[in-house]
Amino acid sequence: MRSAYLLSAAALALVVAGCASRQAGLDKGDLDEVVVTGQKIGDVAANDASAPSPDPQALPAPPPPPQAYAPGTASMRGFKIERRLKAIGSARQRPWIAAVIVPSDPGTERYDGKDVSPVKLTLSEPVSTFSVDVDTGAYANSRRFLSGGQMPPRDAVRSEELVNYFRYDYPLPTSREAPFSVTTDLAATPWNPATRLLRIGLRGYDLARNAKDGLGRPPANLVFLVDVSGSMSSADKLPLVKTAMAGLANKLSPQDRVSIVVYAGAAGLVLPATADKQQIRDALERLSAGDSTAGGAGLQLAYQVARDNFIKGGVNRILLATDGDFNVGVNDTKALIQMVEQQRDGGITLTTLGFGGGNYNEALMEQVADHANGNYAYIDSALEAEKVLGEQMSSTLFTIAKDVKIQVEFNPAQVAQYRLLGYENRALREEDFDNDRIDAGEIGAGHQVTAIYEIVPTGAKGWIAPRRYEAGEGPAAMIGKGSELAFVKLRYKLPDGTVSKLIERAVPGALLARAAAPRGDMAFAVAVAAFGQKLRGDPLLGTYSYAQIAALGTGQRDFWRQEFGRLVGVAGSIDARRPEAVADSSAGGQ
Repeated sequence: MRSAYLLSAAALALVVAGCASRQAGLDKGDLDEVVVTGQKIGDVAANDASAPSPDPQALPAPPPPPQAYAPGTASMRGFKIERRLKAIGSARQRPWIAAVIVPSDPGTERYDGKDVSPVKLTLSEPVSTFSVDVDTGAYANSRRFLSGGQMPPRDAVRSEELVNYFRYDYPLPTSREAPFSVTTDLAATPWNPATRLLRIGLRGYDLARNAKDGLGRPPANLVFLVDVSGSMSSADKLPLVKTAMAGLANKLSPQDRVSIVVYAGAAGLVLPATADKQQIRDALERLSAGDSTAGGAGLQLAYQVARDNFIKGGVNRILLATDGDFNVGVNDTKALIQMVEQQRDGGITLTTLGFGGGNYNEALMEQVADHANGNYAYIDSALEAEKVLGEQMSSTLFTIAKDVKIQVEFNPAQVAQYRLLGYENRALREEDFDNDRIDAGEIGAGHQVTAIYEIVPTGAKGWIAPRRYEAGEGPAAMIGKGSELAFVKLRYKLPDGTVSKLIERAVPGALLARAAAPRGDMAFAVAVAAFGQKLRGDPLLGTYSYAQIAALGTGQRDFWRQEFGRLVGVAGSIDARRPEAVADSSAGGQ
């Protein structure tokens, strides 16, 4: 026993001595081969040795902005480590250790979700009325969760925002007197052979390029309202805000003016109105995060600055960049909404841009934008920032129609039952359609709006069984015009108008007989709508799977559409790991 103990001790001493000699033998060239998050180990050691002990009263410095941003990195935590090791002899090995994706906890995030729209009987409720919605935040936010390896909360998914994230082959309007075109088409439903899908599409006119300024739009008075509270310190928040805002500033013309207001424990003016792009970029770069969130005070100051620099006949808009964590100051939702409505009526609109996760308050972000005649988007990457504030800048900034409402009356001779896919939080009462005092959604230049109804043709098997004591003598007693499937009406006001205008369009019943499986552009729109409903747990999709959704939307060349296909695949993989799915698969294999 004693000899074994001595042998073990000797072996251990040899190992320690070998490690020590290897460490002592490392030269500077070896140190140069080991890189962790962009800083040399040798430099780190030197800094640690000479640095004084930290002051416990000093606030930590904010993290530097990332040099580049790509989709999906908003949900990544940890470090990308590249280790370059000198191998024996002249050979070198350069293994790559990928970053670890840690899903965020949605438990503290706030959403204002609605139940899936119920089925309507045409005999008793033939009219469907809703406000348009051009927001796209729900799609980008859902992408954040899926990129992080988890399903988005059902309350965070709004099917209409997923569908409206993409562009479709709708024709341009023939003139600006009618600021958007109206398209209707019909297809068979992939998940239910007894129903059909009616699509209604709107497309706003594009701004013609002007030889003088290259934009073809009025001058813009913009206020960047940036949340610099402590909750904005992570890399997917304030650093990304800087990237997004700087990108927008680079695309502005000499006639535009930008001011920058920040808020944390208090609000302040960082940059007075200027057209100097370098000044704007420098002011953004100096921003750092800390303290609590006085969102209400920031809004008040931003509106004051916007009013001081108001451009008559121009674009006067505040762009609010935040995670929505309003916790100091005017934090009552009703008070905030009242404030933005008053300023909206005075010609200043508001766009909300959401960033980050963990404590994200999307419910407030969307409500504030809706009442401010603005739009809401979620920015999860620099690519998304370029899409919203670059490619779609005219749509984001310049409104071509406001208070846009859609009303569809179904003919009971042709349609027995129907339901609207999405738009649950945009539903209006029938009498609201003709009431010009009722606020509704806005459409920007080049914006598109898509709504999809699932309908049951009269005589087909519907979701609701026939009633024993049905009033009347059947559909024939209520026929107005038997050849029409439905009648579509739209109301809108011009940006400076107070009285609405009306557009009417009949949908011919002959489309029912010609309805075939969706193809091309229609197939992709249906696939996105099905994806949204699937994520929301819509029971009327039956057994329609993520694989079938992906197949329906395949064959796309557009980058964003191709990304959609990948997200559907990710959702399918996550869904397959659910205990219920695993149990079903095991039972099916027995």
